[in-house]
Amino acid sequence: MGSYNYYKMFGCFNRKFKISDLGPPRDVIDIFNLYTKGESEMSPDNFLRFLVEFQREEGTTIDDVERIMERVLNMSRSHLTRYVFTVNDFFHYLMMDDVNEPIKTQVHHDMTAPLQHYFIYTGHNSYLTGNQLSSDSSEVPIIKALERGVRAIELDIWPNNAKDNIHVLHGRTLTTPVTLHKCLKSIKEHAFVKSPYPVIITLEDHLTPSLQAKVAEMVTSTFGDMLYYPKESDKDAFPSPDALKHQIILSTKPPKEYLQSKNAGKERSTRTTQSLSEILGYDDLDDDDVEDEKSGHKKDLEYKHLIAIHASKPKNGTRKALRDEYRKAKRLSLSEQALQRAANLYAVDIVRFTQKYILRVFPKGTRVTSTNFRPLTAWMHGAQMVAFNMQGYGRSLWMMHGMFRSNGACGYVRKPDFLMNTGPKGEVFDPKAPLPVKKTLKVKVYMGDGWRLDFSQTHFDAFSPPDFYTKVSVAGVAADVAKKETKVIGDDWTPVWNEEFTFQLRVPELALLKIVVQEYDVDKDDFAGQTCLPVSELRPGIRVVPLHNKKGEKFKSVKLLMRFLFV
Repeated sequence: MGSYNYYKMFGCFNRKFKISDLGPPRDVIDIFNLYTKGESEMSPDNFLRFLVEFQREEGTTIDDVERIMERVLNMSRSHLTRYVFTVNDFFHYLMMDDVNEPIKTQVHHDMTAPLQHYFIYTGHNSYLTGNQLSSDSSEVPIIKALERGVRAIELDIWPNNAKDNIHVLHGRTLTTPVTLHKCLKSIKEHAFVKSPYPVIITLEDHLTPSLQAKVAEMVTSTFGDMLYYPKESDKDAFPSPDALKHQIILSTKPPKEYLQSKNAGKERSTRTTQSLSEILGYDDLDDDDVEDEKSGHKKDLEYKHLIAIHASKPKNGTRKALRDEYRKAKRLSLSEQALQRAANLYAVDIVRFTQKYILRVFPKGTRVTSTNFRPLTAWMHGAQMVAFNMQGYGRSLWMMHGMFRSNGACGYVRKPDFLMNTGPKGEVFDPKAPLPVKKTLKVKVYMGDGWRLDFSQTHFDAFSPPDFYTKVSVAGVAADVAKKETKVIGDDWTPVWNEEFTFQLRVPELALLKIVVQEYDVDKDDFAGQTCLPVSELRPGIRVVPLHNKKGEKFKSVKLLMRFLFV
């Protein structure tokens, strides 16, 4: 047990909250001296060389350099006479998270491939404010999700008690409803605040045809020109995210048709209410609904023609559903357990399916507190829509946040080529096959800062400064999973670790670097910040890494200084 724990346990409470002066780590000073050749000032030319050679920021110009230097120097000096950095100016630049961020912040993937070539940021029961059984339904979590960059919003639609309007709620639970109109209006107003790429509305439809017709009218009047109308060519291939910019897309199971035989009318007239319900695919119709079904049938054609991505669930087993050759673009939905079983038994079939069609994976029904499952298995098999409860928090949700920080956080991430490639004999990627090490990532954790600004002095410990340590781990395919952690730095609001870790990666394209800072405590460690970064997007060099709270909201000041190096 360290001395700081002894003091904590045995009551030496007269300690003052000393805050160390934040200065540059030894590596930063050495790099500054390297690029200034030992001089006390760094010129724009030397700074440019550092950015291009050490940080690998090819394409940076001297004009870019002078803009950065002007901004840094204006923050630290009353007037600017010339563009030169001292070592402290240089360090100040490195700690600015809006210019020295750890990942790329612009859309840079090819956005012209069909939709099934992308992972899509997808919500589950997007209208719920809390748990799955008794929380309120509201447009607020929908707005929050869209503002985060979520591109697929799920709405469960049910008749209201009078059966003359549509409610959104988690059916057969105690969740309170919100009107469909309010949800659609909120989607229209916030759909493209974060990203210009298409928003998919997945409807879990529990309506009669007349109410489906009402949905069609509501959708067309609310979205107007924003609504995407499916084209004949969509039967062969989905459009691209680029072609669908600023469009709203509907995805649901198409209404079942009436029997089309010559005797269909006669057969319908002699069938009972129950069998009519079965024909139409509704389980909860009563006698009063029968006439509504008949009159609404023609109207539901309008509704059907608005469905751009036809959805289905496996009827005769998952494997048969994955192997069926469809003639038009489709979306198949599987629970997390069904996906895991399929991945264990016929992984290659899943990959082959997701090369042509969209696979949506949703949380199991027992996740009543709105927890989530680990998304890596789904992504490794090419599943585009991993549906998550965005209103909660937890390590699985942190991974989802991390993946969709990729590609400028636009909500669409191009799938790795290996998931889309087909060999000369039609073979596809086998997630179970052993893989060689493809890349080695070295991560150095220099130091942390900002807790003294974002937290009260007694937040972590009432009687002494905090004792921070950092956990660095990789989430990915099973062979890539690894966990490391720094030593504990006792009694310091600005801890300096200077520790380096090495990770060997077989599938770096899907690997996520998880970073969690904890404050050591004898009983239970306190959470002090987290982030999750896509390895494929990491910018090499010395970078500042902003940390987030448990819900994924960025702290104002808390950050780490780290170095990333691929070898």
